[in-house]
Amino acid sequence: MKDGPTVNSDPASRPGHERRSRRDDIRARRRKRRNRSIIAVIASLAVLAVASWFVTPIVKDLFNRTTASTVTDYEPGGTGEDVTVVIPPGATGAKMAAILKDADVIHTPATFVSAFAANERSSRIQPGTYKLRTKMSAAEAVNALLDPVNRADAALTVPEGFRADQVYERVAKQLGIPLEEVQAAAKDSAAIGLPEEAAGNPEGWFAAQTYSFAPNTSATEVLKEMVAGTRAMLERQKVPAERWQEVLTKASIVEREVPPNYYGEVARVIENRLADVSGPTVGLLQMDSTVLYGLGKRGGIPSAEEVRKDTPYNTYIHKGLPPTPIGSPSEAASKAVLNPPEGNWLYFVTVDLNTGETLFTGDHEEHKRNIQKLRDWRDANSGGPSAEPTSDEAQ
Repeated sequence: MKDGPTVNSDPASRPGHERRSRRDDIRARRRKRRNRSIIAVIASLAVLAVASWFVTPIVKDLFNRTTASTVTDYEPGGTGEDVTVVIPPGATGAKMAAILKDADVIHTPATFVSAFAANERSSRIQPGTYKLRTKMSAAEAVNALLDPVNRADAALTVPEGFRADQVYERVAKQLGIPLEEVQAAAKDSAAIGLPEEAAGNPEGWFAAQTYSFAPNTSATEVLKEMVAGTRAMLERQKVPAERWQEVLTKASIVEREVPPNYYGEVARVIENRLADVSGPTVGLLQMDSTVLYGLGKRGGIPSAEEVRKDTPYNTYIHKGLPPTPIGSPSEAASKAVLNPPEGNWLYFVTVDLNTGETLFTGDHEEHKRNIQKLRDWRDANSGGPSAEPTSDEAQ
């Protein structure tokens, strides 16, 4: 049998196989490159996502900080929304700034502090309650605190020498609180902070000064602040608590008897008379101011008949100090009581009721001559007090 052509079974040796093999290699390499590109893209996107997760908050914070650093003040005019703020006593510009920032009156404390420093009148800002607008410019806020029209509180002054009943009347009138309510509040010693030594009587314990009260402050809170003012005054002067009532009583008499330039001398007269139990005054203070208080009178000169009326406050009849102070003394009067000048004075009389000129002596005969000077002054001044004998003349 004749052999036919031999068939080659090796594919690699077949015609065209080499070309196909090269094409397959090229395609494979292309697929690998595409796969690597896809993986690279996916990896890049993953990196970007992670980076964005970390970077976005940082960028936001940076943006917010940049914005905050450039916007440091509100536009003038505010929003028109009313807000009430309280400026406490002794507040600095920085303290005010913090209060105003909390109430959204100003944008940043630093801007207010700068405006406060730039305004030469800023030191005149008074403590109290103010009605302002939110979102005011810093300069506007400073000016608003300087404008009395923005005060939402009420000022109330207790003058030196005011009696308790006068204080109640003024509180009722200026704060719009019923008088009966004020009087009732005064009876609650614990609520108004009255010390035990006062024995429930607040006379003399309402500090003579100017106050600022927020709207709707209760009568109890008003009187409590006044009592606290007196306690603070005594503590500043380091007066022992057991002497509080005594010092206030003496100071109240000094306050009602003479002008401030004679406080020291009258304080010394009180000490000398209290010690003169076996001398010419036998421990009697003989003060017109106490007699008038006992009679319910707020001023004037007691007559000889009034001097003879027996009340607990008649120091022509009763030795020693009266039962309570006779008014609210000033700090100057209490200082005079605590440190009176040296002197042997037992008597004094005001010889000119216009100028308040007062003469002091330790000799009764000289005192009589000084009384005559008062009579001469009254004779020369037809508009002066009554010619009826005074307590000094009746001694």
